[in-house]
Formats: sequence, structure tokens, C-alpha cells
Amino acid sequence: MSGSRKKTPIGGMTNAASEKQDKRLANRRLRRAVRHTLHVMECPGLLPHRRELSSPWTMAKDGKHWFDARRFPEELRK
Repeated sequence: MSGSRKKTPIGGMTNAASEKQDKRLANRRLRRAVRHTLHVMECPGLLPHRRELSSPWTMAKDGKHWFDARRFPEELRK
């Protein structure tokens, strides 16, 4: 796959390589809260929502941005 390239010139707004660990922690927190809610309540009406327990703004990346593919061709490499 030496010639593989991204088709869309968009990238993350940080030097962090990934948000994988942040997402793992957020999902673990959500699963624990859901299990707790199901265990405590006999008939749970509302389960906790993902955004109640974690915020995407506290993760390693701050979103994505478009870049000029002609000026930065090395950013299109996978």
C-alpha cells in the first residue's frame, strides 16, 4: 500500500496521533453508568447519555480542519 492516499484533505487540529485512549475511557465510564442504572432501578426510564459523562472538548484532539492539498501533499499520505 505504498501508493495509498487520502481523498479528502482534512486532518486533526493537534499533534496527538489518536483519541483512542480518551474514547476508551469515555465508553468505559458510560458502560459502568448504564450497568449501575440498570442494577439500581427496577424499571429504568432514562439511561445516561454519552455526552452527560464525557465531553469531546476534553479529548486530545480539538476537531478537524481542511488544508490545501497542493501546498501540503505529504498530509495526504495515509
